[in-house]
Amino acid sequence: MMVADKSSGFGRFLCMLSPKKAAQKSDSPTHSNTSTPRGSNNKSGELERVFHYLDENGDGKISPSELRNGMRAAGEDMSAEEAAAAVELSDSDGDGQLSMDDFLKLVEAEAGEEEKARSLRDAFAAYEMDGQGCITPKSLCRTLNQLGQSDWTVQDCAKMIQRYDLNGDGVLSFDEFQTMMRF
Repeated sequence: MMVADKSSGFGRFLCMLSPKKAAQKSDSPTHSNTSTPRGSNNKSGELERVFHYLDENGDGKISPSELRNGMRAAGEDMSAEEAAAAVELSDSDGDGQLSMDDFLKLVEAEAGEEEKARSLRDAFAAYEMDGQGCITPKSLCRTLNQLGQSDWTVQDCAKMIQRYDLNGDGVLSFDEFQTMMRF
């Protein structure tokens, strides 16, 4: 499924979209029915401005092509198939477009995925400890010992790492750690 692939791109899109540009567009007659005061810094107001920015024709819905155009404008490449899949995934009424509620659910799901990724990066950093950008048998053993698992040896940790060491270099990269944590 494309959710994992679009996740970072969609998150970057939300961050890169200029609230000023979105606010200017929401001032146009086709986008004047916004209930959030202009200049509001709350998250809901920002998301509403992003929604109206993406809603190019002002019909209160975001089509796959509008989503794709918005992503492209923010420098993110999204195929027509990916845009259609993203809309289909969040479309609650089956009309092939995103309502404001659908869009908010899509953004909330994105935020949840970003939080999971952040937690995984934090966990990786706790085991990494040697500043090498990877988890070594020694750093894994040290962390496990700090966590009260004193019966682990460096050799035991090397065997554990070997099971998930996809490239055979004897250490776990972040991608390999991510794979290990899925099991």
